[in-house]
Amino acid sequence: MNRILEEEVNQLHAEVCAALADSKRIMILYELADGPKNVTDLAAALNMPQPSVSRHLKTLRERGMVIATRLGPAVEYRLGDARLIQALDLLRATMRDTLTHRAELVGNL
Repeated sequence: MNRILEEEVNQLHAEVCAALADSKRIMILYELADGPKNVTDLAAALNMPQPSVSRHLKTLRERGMVIATRLGPAVEYRLGDARLIQALDLLRATMRDTLTHRAELVGNL
């Protein structure tokens, strides 16, 4: 196996896949795709307790998926890279196609 590919896949798993392992973090990313928000706005939009949102944001921030900017006493969060949403949309489309295919197979039985 290509050693560089293996190292990149290991790093991808450790950084990206681990961060996306919680659906709440994915929802935070989608919420930030609409524009920058603070923790209070995110908590309200996602109907989550503010401490939970803060913990998830810390994980996403540590992996560079969100960027925090201090605005006086508040902190505003935004996507670190818009391609994250493109990648998530592609994965969702793949999942939808797989589920459709499985449903068709079951329907043909």
